[in-house]
Amino acid sequence: MLLDTCHTRSVELLRRNLSPGGILAATPGKRADLRGYTAIFGRDAAVCALGMAVSGDKLLESEAVTGLHTLAEHQAPNGQIPKFVDLQRSEADFWYLGCIDSTLWWLIALAFLDSRAGGQGRGAEVQGGNRAGGGTGVGGLRKRYAKRIDLAVQWLLAQEHQRFFLLQQNEASDWADIMPRSGFVLYTNALWYFVKKLYRLEHEVETLDNFNGLFHPFSAVIAEYRRARLLNDYVLRGAKDRDLYLSFVNFSFFGEEGDVFGNVLAVLLGLANARASRRTLDALTRSRVHDPYPVRAVTRPIKRASVLWRPYMARHRQNLVWQYHNGGIWPMVGGFWVTALVSSGRKQQAAEELVKLARACAVKNWAFTEWLHGKTLTPRGMPGQSWNAAAYLMAERAVAEGVDPFFTL
Repeated sequence: MLLDTCHTRSVELLRRNLSPGGILAATPGKRADLRGYTAIFGRDAAVCALGMAVSGDKLLESEAVTGLHTLAEHQAPNGQIPKFVDLQRSEADFWYLGCIDSTLWWLIALAFLDSRAGGQGRGAEVQGGNRAGGGTGVGGLRKRYAKRIDLAVQWLLAQEHQRFFLLQQNEASDWADIMPRSGFVLYTNALWYFVKKLYRLEHEVETLDNFNGLFHPFSAVIAEYRRARLLNDYVLRGAKDRDLYLSFVNFSFFGEEGDVFGNVLAVLLGLANARASRRTLDALTRSRVHDPYPVRAVTRPIKRASVLWRPYMARHRQNLVWQYHNGGIWPMVGGFWVTALVSSGRKQQAAEELVKLARACAVKNWAFTEWLHGKTLTPRGMPGQSWNAAAYLMAERAVAEGVDPFFTL
């Protein structure tokens, strides 16, 4: 059976990609080594931790945390978690304009593993501290890394706008690292709101309200704050698609390319109410982002003629239309798509999409390829991607249990 085979292959791939420092981004090999995929990436290790923790495989469950330890050991003095750690050089990299989402994913993964009482893995480091890990019911990882968690949260708070309570960032600074999203970014702030919920940070309600008010001002109450009215005015005068959340909002421009990951996370992590969830998932379904494999990264790629086009998007011809983050098909994001469908009660659709996700992983003899061309379906990027396997296992568990794994956090 396809799903059983995909489960087995996913576990095998993740086991194969384990290292003493944690889960590698992709299977080691000459090309992967040259391209830097045999490193511990912040977002990759965190996403993998989610899938490994629910895999049912004892080794993967115990090793889910190991990469998080490695990242913690290389945390910057100001609290930032690195984009990746080069194990051979024992060197941390923080990207060109700074990587904002590794810190967010690291915090989410710690809380997730604590909620499942996961093992400690290799390379555990005992930490002192009290504030972040001192609450009732907080698990061992949050106690162990209390000081580092406080530092990470403080670094994120330094990026937060003091009236919107949303994170601000440079372009090309999150998972879509050669896309022009900047200012207030949908994907990043969906994660930020969830971190606030998990760690009981201040202004959670304001973050939620302003998230909906800025990224979907067509249905939300426009904030009284005059800066919000100005930003919304540019959107309300120029936006054409009013079904999806905007990918980003900056001073006088915004993103309408239809960021699928950001919209999916808004549904999955509790930022969209029931009505907004229906609107968002219906719009993505109409756009056929899941056909034939889940899912394309955007619904409308940015073209060279667009004012949002940046020369760096053509670097290595990587982010052209229907490629990479500009419309390529990402099985990893497909795992979150399936899980979001479960969280919204669309269990039959989720089950159907899980089969299609397994087929995407199976392309080219179970290559678990990084991404596929959005139109030709040609496998692209690096094969043997760990987070593809992990996202499949996460989605598989959500479909089997009928509830998304974030529900109990």
